[in-house]
Amino acid sequence: MRALIVTAVPAERDAVVRGIRDAGAFEGVERALPGAPGYARHRLALPVTGASDALTLEALDADVLAAGVGPAASAAATGSALATATADGLPYDLVISAGIGGGFGVAPALPSAGTESTGTGSAGTGSAGAGQAAARPAGVALAAVVVADAIVAADLGAETPDGFAAVTDLGFGTIRHLPPAHLVRAAAEATGGVRGSVLTVSTVTGSAERAAELMARHPGAVAEAMEGFGVAEAATAYGVPVLEIRTVSNAVGPRDRAAWRIDAALTALTGAFDALARALPRAVAENGAPTDPAGTARGSSALHEAASDAAAGDGPT
Repeated sequence: MRALIVTAVPAERDAVVRGIRDAGAFEGVERALPGAPGYARHRLALPVTGASDALTLEALDADVLAAGVGPAASAAATGSALATATADGLPYDLVISAGIGGGFGVAPALPSAGTESTGTGSAGTGSAGAGQAAARPAGVALAAVVVADAIVAADLGAETPDGFAAVTDLGFGTIRHLPPAHLVRAAAEATGGVRGSVLTVSTVTGSAERAAELMARHPGAVAEAMEGFGVAEAATAYGVPVLEIRTVSNAVGPRDRAAWRIDAALTALTGAFDALARALPRAVAENGAPTDPAGTARGSSALHEAASDAAAGDGPT
């Protein structure tokens, strides 16, 4: 299985690389992408393994890329990597948007020594203080793994006198991509992850009011980040299925950097990809990775296997 894993910044990329290496992978040659001197793919390969039922799994061949912050940067870098792989005759079977992000309904942070404020500086969203977190229903925990069953552009649209209107309400494009349901299940089972919608925003949430608005429009949302939808747009254009895997560094809401747990989230990201490096090749080998042979429009997406299952719990967008 050939996978492209796209993060925002080097700290996230390095956490993913450590996880795949911990699973037994060895590193290949790093390669820069044509026309983008700042992008370098870190290549790893996990040896072929045999299953107890005599099913032979494909080796995992993963390229890990730090694309930059935000949906535009992630889409550009992902598209460049996909185009290069296609031109080389080695297309990817799966694209994964990975990193850390804010969680909805995060419980109050446990006391810890010092503030973990180093790290990515990218996927971090607004962070709620203990009082704000306590006032919200219990949700995901800090350092929890989140697996997107829907990748949603939460602020792509227009302000109107009646409030926010998604771009789809205006008759354009799409705001949602649905990862393959069987791969979502496999990833969640392997990592112990929470399934739900992951919102992509260009401006991270910094107030209780905006957090509440997002939750009202997307009640199935479990996390907020900045790159997933851009990665999904590029993957869909090439007919490649996509996943989004996040670990929670902070709560979505008023910014409180003292409550952020970036180091813990990066450590959890490493553990998640240690498990995923073993689980995803089996899931692809057993079930296959869906493609879009008809070349349907972006609004329908190439990723709609079991769409009702994948979108369960998310409200109207």
